[in-house]
Amino acid sequence: MANFLLERTVPLPLPEAWRRLTEWPRHADVVPLTRVRVTTPEPTHEGTRFVARSGLGPLSFEDPMEVTVWQPPGDDTPGRCRLEKRGRVITGWAEIEVRPGPGGRARVVWREELRVRFVPGVLDGVVERAARYVFGRAMNRLLRRV
Repeated sequence: MANFLLERTVPLPLPEAWRRLTEWPRHADVVPLTRVRVTTPEPTHEGTRFVARSGLGPLSFEDPMEVTVWQPPGDDTPGRCRLEKRGRVITGWAEIEVRPGPGGRARVVWREELRVRFVPGVLDGVVERAARYVFGRAMNRLLRRV
C-alpha cells in the first residue's frame, strides 16, 4: 500500500480551487493516457461515480471511483471530498481538502492511499514515488488551468 500527501497554496478563492480539482473530466486533460467518464447524473454529490481509464489498448485498466464525502467550501469555510477507489487493479481512497490559506489564498491538501493489485509490497516505495509525481503534476496543472 502506498500513502502520500500533497499540499499546495494557490492564489485562488476556495470555491475556484475546489471547482478546478473536482470537475472529474478535467483530470483526463492533465493525466497522460487517461480518459474520465462520469457515470451518474450531475452535479457531483455523495454517491457520484466515475471511471478513469488509463493506458493504451490491452495495457489499460479502469479505476472506478465513488464520492463518499462531498462538502463543498464556502468563501471562507473549508471543503472536503473523499473518493473510494473500487477497481480490480487499484483500490484505496483519495481525499481532497481546500481551506483558507495565508493572504486570502487557498490551501489545498490531497491525501491518497493506493493499493495496486499484482504489485508486491516490496515495491510500495516505487508506487508511492510514481503516484506522488503523477498526481502532484496533475494537481499543479488543474490548479493553473481555468
